[in-house]
Amino acid sequence: MRRFLSSQKSIPFFFAALTLLSYGLLLPSTGFYWDDWPFAWIAKFLGPAEFLPAFAPFRPFLGPIFYLTTSLIPPVPLYWQIFALAIRFLLGLSAWWMFRQIWPTRPRIALMASLLILVFPGYSQHWVALTHINQELIPFIFYLLSFGFTFKALRAEKPLPPLIIALLLQLCGIFPTEYFFGLEGLRFLFIFFLVQGSQAERFIRTFKTWWPYLLVWILNAAWLVYYYKFGPYTSYEVTAAHSLTFSTILAGTLDALWKAGFYVWIQVLTLTFTSLSAPASLLTLGLAGLSFAVLLPYLKTILQTQVDEDGPFSTPLLIIGFLGILLGRLPSFAAGLPLTLQSSYDRFMISMMIGGSLFLIGLIEFFLKSMRIKTFLFAAILALGIGQQFFNANIFRRDWEKQRDIYWQMTWRIPGLKPDTVLLTDQMPIDYETDLSFTAPINWMYAPEYTRADLPYILLYTEKRIGGPTLPAFEPGLRITYPYRTVTFSSSTSEALVIYMSRNGCLRVLDPAHGDMEIYAKLPSVLTGAIPLSDPGRIITNASPPATPMFFSEAEHDWCYYFTRAGLALQANDYQKAVSLGNEAISLGYKPDDQNEWLVFIEANALTGDIEKAKDLSARALAEDVRVRRGVCTVWESLESSIGVEKTEEAFSAFKCNR
Repeated sequence: MRRFLSSQKSIPFFFAALTLLSYGLLLPSTGFYWDDWPFAWIAKFLGPAEFLPAFAPFRPFLGPIFYLTTSLIPPVPLYWQIFALAIRFLLGLSAWWMFRQIWPTRPRIALMASLLILVFPGYSQHWVALTHINQELIPFIFYLLSFGFTFKALRAEKPLPPLIIALLLQLCGIFPTEYFFGLEGLRFLFIFFLVQGSQAERFIRTFKTWWPYLLVWILNAAWLVYYYKFGPYTSYEVTAAHSLTFSTILAGTLDALWKAGFYVWIQVLTLTFTSLSAPASLLTLGLAGLSFAVLLPYLKTILQTQVDEDGPFSTPLLIIGFLGILLGRLPSFAAGLPLTLQSSYDRFMISMMIGGSLFLIGLIEFFLKSMRIKTFLFAAILALGIGQQFFNANIFRRDWEKQRDIYWQMTWRIPGLKPDTVLLTDQMPIDYETDLSFTAPINWMYAPEYTRADLPYILLYTEKRIGGPTLPAFEPGLRITYPYRTVTFSSSTSEALVIYMSRNGCLRVLDPAHGDMEIYAKLPSVLTGAIPLSDPGRIITNASPPATPMFFSEAEHDWCYYFTRAGLALQANDYQKAVSLGNEAISLGYKPDDQNEWLVFIEANALTGDIEKAKDLSARALAEDVRVRRGVCTVWESLESSIGVEKTEEAFSAFKCNR
């Protein structure tokens, strides 16, 4: 076993183990996020070939990649997460192969750099699998292999075949996405530090080798000019930066260098130490510690066998790493996009993986001479990378659980929905989905037999859309038309349903007829302004079969189950059922975090004649939070025509309501 662990044959197995530790531990508990949902919906209902026209206006060279992968893998979250694991493993092996082609006499540097790329902690988007496998990881693998074949061609007796392969792989890496535009400069740097001679001679020799790739780069640059000029990025609400000053360039340079070259490697310590007692933090640090204990003995063994033959190499590593970070940042910086960690914007870190990894190794090589200390530090850095990726996975696990709660509450409260309905809300209490992300699963749930036609449903965030072309104003009768890739949603503001879900509350349907304009008056105006448009009559209360969320086991029947089902019963005028649901919830010890959720049960009890129970619930809500007085009083006022003035006057007096 020791002989095997110290041999080259063990390295691919080590890559596999590192991949599993970093990305596989929570894999079964993760799912679809962001654009995964629209892409999965397209694959399911329109077929893989639809990605070709779907991407035609936006990154058209991505279409064939999506077509190929979705033809092979069904739109099931677990399958895509497994595929992401395999792709990540291949990415690590590709990086290792590439570095061995570039520096065949420096196997230790090649191994260290590829391992850092494998766990690179600045990129948190691995679990948005369907999107980022296709959009970034596969093109990145093409680029890594292109670099490798370039140096294979340099050393080959017959250089033409590997040169052609390198150029084809360059095309496949650079054209699908603009993320890797700056990486081509790295090829020049790798060649420059390989060839010998004076600076002028090295430059000339480098250019003679690099010029075919430069032509492809220029061709890609011409395409990007066209791409920006005709506005594909406008669909993502991004504006290219037109005015650059010395201060903005310097600030952008320092920001990229700090984050990609330093901070991402210790970021997990900052994230966990701020909430050290939290289970997620303890598990993350525990995994990092365990990983260090496991990694160190192996690295001590394997790095001793990876002997660099050409002596110190720290200065070229620092130069290539520094410039690699800047080249990787170039496309997103030029487009005016921020480099924000722990957000969707850290996807731009993928083009800085090579530079960031080489820069860190350059620092280690420059400042440390002891191989023992280097190995110790390198094991610690890898362990922190593993911990960071586990921390990220846990965020996506929680998001997937929150999605399950949202979709089940939606179907409990809205078992069926009339076609052409516009669902409006200001924002859903979740971080990794947009309104258009929600649109796909909503159509999947409520139109499971959909065939090509206009899109039946859409969810719009009023906070984002109001005042724009999609939702000009909160007025009835306004046309709403939205192109959803290759299909179109078409309806009007008179066919809307307004929903609301606070971060700690349950999903509810807002109804102007029940005084919700008054009850929720303190919520943002981008939500309350839409309430008059809400038509609960668009809900099919007796849908058969009722809508069911896909991929999720049924959420726990906690307070929100009873609240949403009671809201549906109240809408269907089944007041006794609403009362029974409330009584059962109370008997099980459930209670709301948002005291306004008692209002459904207050109204139901009053309408069944149990005025005292309605008063008790009103008092209970006010005892927990006096701010719900507005809601309590509004409900009692709405009950006046049903239970009589005398009883409502008693409630007004008891709860200090102002007429």
